[in-house]
Amino acid sequence: MDQVSGGESLDAILSGKIRLIQPRLGYRFSVEAILLARFASVKPRDAVLDLGAGCGVIALTIAALHRVREVTAVEIQPDMAAIVSRNAALNGVKNVRSICADLRARKIADLEPNSFDLVTANPPFFALRRGRESPHHSRRVARGESEATIDDFVRAARRFARNGGRAAFVFAASRLAELIATMRANRLEPKRIRFVHARVDLPAAAVLIEARSGAGAEVVIEPPLVLYDRDGGYSDEARALLESC
Repeated sequence: MDQVSGGESLDAILSGKIRLIQPRLGYRFSVEAILLARFASVKPRDAVLDLGAGCGVIALTIAALHRVREVTAVEIQPDMAAIVSRNAALNGVKNVRSICADLRARKIADLEPNSFDLVTANPPFFALRRGRESPHHSRRVARGESEATIDDFVRAARRFARNGGRAAFVFAASRLAELIATMRANRLEPKRIRFVHARVDLPAAAVLIEARSGAGAEVVIEPPLVLYDRDGGYSDEARALLESC
């Protein structure tokens, strides 16, 4: 078993099916990451690429729930990229590999353009200099566009998705117009959209969107996902998505 340091925690998701090492301070994965792994259309034997992987929560969830060929997790921060590898070993998952690289780079070693069936991404929700900045570097990178922007993530998704491949994102609902415009400018056509609401009476906070390379213009707006019921607990659907396996 991988040794967990004093500056790390060991957390379980999907009713304990997956255990994840992550820093106690700095970047920690959010509910949205698990929702994206559940939302994305994953097919047997898919080659999957996760951009900005953090601790590997999306990559490991997809690998655990689907019979994919391989999941490649790209993460710019060396310490987090190392945690992805540790988490794969901890969970006995052999088809998840971690690459420490900047997704904006022209070339990334061991990563071929147009070679993935599905690309996933949970980009920073906040634009540069918008919102309160975290004092922790890793959290600033993960939650704000201090490094890669939404345009960078979309460009990378288009570069590595094969023709006809899919790209699934979770993003701030308030920036949906920007995301769609960026996707279409990069020849990724939105095909499925689902809004995520904290409560039924509140505006959407996040949006799940799946696009396809080289597809037509029709899109399906799926029923909204409401996370919490009136008593403050998870809704039945949210609980099923976050806890069942």
